[in-house]
Amino acid sequence: MSHDHSHACSHGHEHGQGHGHAHSHHGHAHPTPGPDDWNRAFAIGIGLNIAFVVVEALYGWKAGSLALLADAGHNLSDVAGLILAWGAALAGRLAPTRHRTYGWQRASILAALANAVLLLVAMGALAVEAFQRLQAPEPVAGWTVIVVAAIGVLINGVTAALFMVGSKDDLNIRGAFLHMAADALVSLGVVAAGVLYLQFGWVWLDPVMSLVIALVIVLGTWGLLRQSLHLAFDGVPEGIDLLEVHDWLRSQPGVTGVHDLHVWALGTSEVALTAHLVMPAGHPGDAFFTELARVLAQRFRIHHPTIQIEIDGIDDGCPAPHVPG
Repeated sequence: MSHDHSHACSHGHEHGQGHGHAHSHHGHAHPTPGPDDWNRAFAIGIGLNIAFVVVEALYGWKAGSLALLADAGHNLSDVAGLILAWGAALAGRLAPTRHRTYGWQRASILAALANAVLLLVAMGALAVEAFQRLQAPEPVAGWTVIVVAAIGVLINGVTAALFMVGSKDDLNIRGAFLHMAADALVSLGVVAAGVLYLQFGWVWLDPVMSLVIALVIVLGTWGLLRQSLHLAFDGVPEGIDLLEVHDWLRSQPGVTGVHDLHVWALGTSEVALTAHLVMPAGHPGDAFFTELARVLAQRFRIHHPTIQIEIDGIDDGCPAPHVPG
């Protein structure tokens, strides 16, 4: 089995026995912000949240509000999550080496997975505290809770907005976005709990609202956990139909067979493909690979294809994936 996973590109390289191999790295055309924009977003988000954690923890302690203290703890986990995501984004831009031919792109997948786990752990801790407080509800300083939590809505909302665009295309950025959007939701719930407490004097509302918020965030985080775990084990990225890719490759002029087809994520925004194409007529020329790379990038979001041409299909013992039709 002859897969070339080096980062260098070569077109039309001829092997013995008439087998051709070509690696095509098509130019990217991502509409998402560039590295400098993300650096700015991460720096602003981390700075704002560190300042808010200090303020919220102080006033949460003074006001005796579990919701505020829990939100401060969650904000602290968000700071860690943002630092993790930023580090992964920076690592993913490191150049490939002879020891790591794809660089550190997978760091973004691992950071997204860690962010999901961090969120779930934080919500678990919040739920435990809320259950304990429900057994012995305590009064809280309603206006203090409302004002501090309202500031949290603003800070977390602004930070989430910084990552909103990239959350659609990059799972690592989506993890950062979900962290901040979840925090904004928590703070909004705390505001609501404070208003209702002032109106009706329900001391049980603070921990109950914390439980409801925790449940909502867990449900929202589950998709991030599932996707990042899937990509960590080289799963086909969401939105790519392996059968459709196979059929499209098979439909290309001169192609009579496709085997050893693999599609996986190098990172949270980069997808790779390897495939053997059986072409009895021989090597199709560089124009064939250029067009192949262009369509794979535009139609399937695959920017790192490696294609091997074979005159006759070779059984190299690599099992074909089961693709339900």
